Amino acid sequence: MSAPFSLPFESPVLELKTKLKELEAFSQEQDIDVSHEISNMKVKIEQTRDEIYANLTAWQKVQVARHPNRPYTMDYINTMTTDFVEIHGDRIHRDDRAIVGGFAKIDGKKVMIIGSQKGRDTKSNVETNFGCAHPEGYRKALRLMKLADKFNVPIVTLIDTKGAYAGLESEERHIAEAIAVNLRECFNIKVPIVCVIIGEGGSGGALGIGIGNRILIMEHAYYSVISPEGCAAILWKDRAYSDKAAEALKITGKDLLELKLADEIIPEPKGGAHADHAAAAENLKAALLKTLEELSALSAEELLNDRYEKFRAMGEFSGSVA
Repeated sequence: MSAPFSLPFESPVLELKTKLKELEAFSQEQDIDVSHEISNMKVKIEQTRDEIYANLTAWQKVQVARHPNRPYTMDYINTMTTDFVEIHGDRIHRDDRAIVGGFAKIDGKKVMIIGSQKGRDTKSNVETNFGCAHPEGYRKALRLMKLADKFNVPIVTLIDTKGAYAGLESEERHIAEAIAVNLRECFNIKVPIVCVIIGEGGSGGALGIGIGNRILIMEHAYYSVISPEGCAAILWKDRAYSDKAAEALKITGKDLLELKLADEIIPEPKGGAHADHAAAAENLKAALLKTLEELSALSAEELLNDRYEKFRAMGEFSGSVA
């Protein structure tokens, strides 16, 4: 795991941890038993952290979703799957490391697992383009989905990207077309598809691997048509309003559940997924197994209809127009 990193709203916890270290050092230097005080301090740290994470604002959840120590797709694959066989390349241009995928087993159940991948240092961030895929990344994802469909293997996608790469190379190789084709073709896949937003779910970059029978979201992840900073820059001409934009966009798991854009919120360990990768993976694994079991009872035709009706119903509203 990467070096320790703290978010601005975690400062009360950091202050208590600093006091705890000072207390422990004082105990050793002076040879004084303050074990009771140390124990109380540890309890207070836990309580303070729990209180903070139980009342996160939408903008604070965005910050947690972007935490550099948060588990990424390969972390989850390495922790909760066995027999992972990665498949590379789109058979047109190259292998895009911003999207990874291959066959694997979850508790012995065969799946095709595909997901966004970010880096943790300069080298890996350059390799993965900070999790922003080029067209070949989406074409690779579609190739893997069709392969899973051919062999009747359910598909799991893990989404964690601020968006598709919008540079010149992407435009030259038709990024909009690549994502649009994925959206169309995913409605023709005859095996179960479960999509999970594990961190950032940004714009069409997320939607390119986000068409499924079930949409799950980790407790402190977000899913949005645009980043809060981008929204603030457009509406208020100032990114300082990112917190206000995050609230208005309704991007948290709770909001998505109420709007029927997501089907389930997967709980994260205390202090967020970055605090305990193993526990986060265990929660994700349990949710996936349960959902895949439910979908396995549906026929191919039922899966197609289920997926179509799910997305067809999104955006419905009631009311009169003046």
